[in-house]
Amino acid sequence: MSSLKKFFPIIFVLSLVKLCIQLLGNRNYGFHRDELLHLSVSEHLDWGFMEFPPLIGLLGKLSYWFFDYSLMGVRVFPTFAGVAILILCCLICIELGGKKQAILLSGICILAFLPFYRNHTLFQPVAFNQLFWTLGFYFFIRFINSENKKYIVYLGIALGLGLLNKYTMLIWAFGILVSILFYRKGRLFRNKWMYFSAILALVIFLPNIIWQIDHDFPIHKHLQALKEHQLEEINPWEFVLAQLGYPFTLLISILGIIGLFIDEKLKKYKSVAIACLVIFGLMWILKSKAYYVFGIYPVLFAAGSAKVSFIFSKKPVWIYAISTIVLMPSIYFIPEATPILSVENYIEYADLKQKNGRVELTSDYADMFGWEEQVKLVDSVYQGLNAAEQQKTVIWAENYGEAGAIKILGKKYDLPNPISRHGSFWTWGYGNKNAEIWISLGNEKQVLNGVFEDIKLIKTITHKYAVDEENIIPLYICRKPKIDIEDWWQQYKDHIYD
Repeated sequence: MSSLKKFFPIIFVLSLVKLCIQLLGNRNYGFHRDELLHLSVSEHLDWGFMEFPPLIGLLGKLSYWFFDYSLMGVRVFPTFAGVAILILCCLICIELGGKKQAILLSGICILAFLPFYRNHTLFQPVAFNQLFWTLGFYFFIRFINSENKKYIVYLGIALGLGLLNKYTMLIWAFGILVSILFYRKGRLFRNKWMYFSAILALVIFLPNIIWQIDHDFPIHKHLQALKEHQLEEINPWEFVLAQLGYPFTLLISILGIIGLFIDEKLKKYKSVAIACLVIFGLMWILKSKAYYVFGIYPVLFAAGSAKVSFIFSKKPVWIYAISTIVLMPSIYFIPEATPILSVENYIEYADLKQKNGRVELTSDYADMFGWEEQVKLVDSVYQGLNAAEQQKTVIWAENYGEAGAIKILGKKYDLPNPISRHGSFWTWGYGNKNAEIWISLGNEKQVLNGVFEDIKLIKTITHKYAVDEENIIPLYICRKPKIDIEDWWQQYKDHIYD
């Protein structure tokens, strides 16, 4: 505690900078399609969902209670996770023996690592996954320093909660287990508190395991679909090359790995380096997306910063110079990572050109546009029906982004909950099977022809900035279903991840 008080001003200023940048980005554009899904599941709280564990749903419910569905309010949660990661990084650096300059450099590394701005803007499990990884490393290092069993118990709690957030926490746990073999020759495996901690983590995670069993293990089907549609297309070297995109923070991380193995002051923490290498290697073998492994960087930033401070202990000015070199190149690129600029200013900043009435933004930014326009058009069609017709109407959206927009943004228009056959939306059912009027958003005509006799195109929705998938979106009014809706719904069970 005395160390924390001593270095509080540095940590506070670094955290404040992080918070301010994230808050600037949180206010711009609109909800990302993934955010709309995560908020949608929060209205169907359960111990699991078809795409992910339950924690994000609970956080979505909390954000609704505190902030309604405001963009700034929802994004406060990942922002706070990001600030907590920075604080933990600095605290880990203190545990590793770092002093003022090392703590500054470790915090600077968090500020300079551009992917964290994106990760800590969007309301997704990613930010919380990185937080639980970093928290787990912190407890592990505290245990190494103190041999106090309570930190092993805390580590188990972090593991259990992390598993309720994202299943990749299992890979982190595997890395830790392997690393324990190299900590005092595996002596920890003879410690009863380690097994108590493992059981505690299992108890916390158990409700989701039961949910998976009850629902025929949808995680298996989801991972298979993810592999077929995304991961199989990834060149294994892209995973490594993506890490090279941030050379200065990468160099600090590599110094951290080296220091943990060979530096006399850091060698007792070499099991942490082993855990990081195991996690990295396993993610690479599994053809993971590059950002899946970013949760190992805060502990490596802390170790690398401590190593740098040991090297330049007699010339601290060099540490300040290195901190500046690490941070300065990233400042210019922050608008590409989180939307601190208005879209007009971003287009000018990125020198984007309009072509055929469209401006091609990055995929993340493009996925924040077009949803409001879709909802407004659906509302105009729905309000054009009389009260009796509205009672017999179903709104059917093609994908989870469109369905999430109707479900979340549609609240201010008093639109009924939509249906969709995509992911978790499929589990929530088809609504009124005897509906006479169906408002179809995003479904192609050939799909509708197989379900309805009467199909009328109302409008094709275009948007200057929206992602290609959400541009030229058809809106139809359909009548006279010609098939049994319940059978049709059930037959799609094996295609909900398509």
